[in-house]
This record gives sequence, C-alpha cells and structure tokens, in this order.
Amino acid sequence: MRQYEVNFIVDPVLSGDEIKEAAQTYVNLIQDSGNKIVHLDEMGLRQLAYPIKKRTTGMYYCVEFQNEDTTFIPKMELALRRDERIMRFLTVKLDRHGVEYNDKKRKGLIGKKGGKQEKLKEEIKEVKKEAVAPIAKSVKSEEE
Repeated sequence: MRQYEVNFIVDPVLSGDEIKEAAQTYVNLIQDSGNKIVHLDEMGLRQLAYPIKKRTTGMYYCVEFQNEDTTFIPKMELALRRDERIMRFLTVKLDRHGVEYNDKKRKGLIGKKGGKQEKLKEEIKEVKKEAVAPIAKSVKSEEE
C-alpha cells in the first residue's frame, strides 16, 4: 500500500469555520475514496516565505494517508487546483524512510526535545564543567 502526504495552505481571510470546512472537505474526499488517513496535522497560521495572492500568512494543513488506487491523486489535485480557498498544495509519495521519519516524529523521538541538538548542548555543558572544575579547585585552594 502506498503512503502519501498532502500539504495545503488555506486562505487566512476566511472565517474560522470556513477554514475548518475547507480542510474537512479534503479529509472527507480522501476517506470517501477508500483511503485510510494515517495522520491529520493542523499546523495553524504561519508566515509565508513569499506573498501568495497578496497574502503573507496562511493556515497550514498536512494529511498523511494510505492509498492503493493511483488514479485518486490526480482527481484530488484537480479539486485542490479548482478550489479558491486553497492557496497552494503539495502532494508527496512517501518512501519507507519518509514513513519511518513521520512515525518517529509523531512519537516525539524527533523534534526539539530529545533531538541531536539537545544532546549536543548537554554534552557541551558537561565538557565546560569538566574544564572549569580544576580551575575552580585551584582558586579555592589559593583563597584558603
């Protein structure tokens, strides 16, 4: 079974209900076509890298789903293209590494806490303590 991820940006000028309705439209489209939704991520309002339709922000959504029928993707993309509420979209077929990465990210193994950067910062703090400890001992002995 193939696994896909579709990211889309909804126009932020719409009301909160209209934004959720636009996102739910595509979630329902995916489910009604016999696909299994693995994860739905409502990322919220974010700054755009460049203006789109004279807007500088957008409501981001990411839907990860499993699909066997390859004819569904062009139909979904056509619906996204025609919808004026959608500013941009991107559909990606995930390989096994992408699926594994997304699973780890959802479980909290990848991210800000517990990531490589956090471990490196802790190691640097330990090295600094070890380097300062002999100096601190010598300063204390001189004071006495």
